Amino acid sequence: MNLKMTPIAVVCGGILILAAVVFAVVYWPWATRIETPSEIFRNRAPEEVKGRKIYIANGCSYCHTQSIRSVDWGLGAERIAQAGDYVADRPILIGSERTGPDLSQEGGEHPDDWHIAHFVNPRNTRPNSIMPPFEYLQTANIKTLIRYVQSLGFKQADKRMERQTHWKKEAVKAYEAGPDENVRWIHSQVPEGWRKVPNPYPTTEAGLARGQKIYQDFCIGCHGSVGDGMGAGQPYIYPPPLNFTILKNRGISGGILYYQIMNGITGTAMPYFKKELESEKIWDVGNYTAVYFIGETDANTEPKGIDASYEPEG
Repeated sequence: MNLKMTPIAVVCGGILILAAVVFAVVYWPWATRIETPSEIFRNRAPEEVKGRKIYIANGCSYCHTQSIRSVDWGLGAERIAQAGDYVADRPILIGSERTGPDLSQEGGEHPDDWHIAHFVNPRNTRPNSIMPPFEYLQTANIKTLIRYVQSLGFKQADKRMERQTHWKKEAVKAYEAGPDENVRWIHSQVPEGWRKVPNPYPTTEAGLARGQKIYQDFCIGCHGSVGDGMGAGQPYIYPPPLNFTILKNRGISGGILYYQIMNGITGTAMPYFKKELESEKIWDVGNYTAVYFIGETDANTEPKGIDASYEPEG
């Protein structure tokens, strides 16, 4: 067959290619779109809709996705995104750039005051964050933006927010009752078994150095450089971050510190770190806090089992 590149052949070929692209990229996705809401979907409240507009206007979707994929399970996701999650979104803000954490289930992960401190300056709550500050939005717009962020996850986010609201009241009540009651309440939220577990790692120079680095990377924004709870985020958080220096002679143990760092304290701005820090890192930062801020440590004391082969002698 003798094919000649005549003007008619070029035009017709171009039209066919364009039609194929339009069919594959425009028509077929439209024709096969899913309009059935997922099991977690709900319509957004007016304030949440306003917050979404602020989110879009400030380019948040350039760095944050709203889509957990099956390959993201290692990040600690609890639910893979489904098409029915986005039936009301125009435009859909799935995003592809994962510079920052995915936000598809962010609602209720933190209380509102944590978000205020975070949006004013992300280094207040995440010392190593590269996210720009949004203080210029001012308080009213930040609070509206938070309403949208707290809706991400829909019905599941609502349940998390109910939990945050309930425990926020309890945390405020305990804090306002004074240091003794506050510490008692905080300790009471730790299962009894954990309260009796000492830190299994000795206070070695290397371990304390590791703990210091972890503290600077994750904790200093709220708890401050000397552990007194007067970090940069403190003015925005209530009840304020815990002042570690008041814990001496109050029955603190390595197990209590570990559990609270691992699991957070719901209702307060203290988040969980079980999806970010491996076990030894939590023990190390707990040891650092105990030695340098509380002034007492139960590291490597009884009861204990067989030392790991890694542990140094003596």
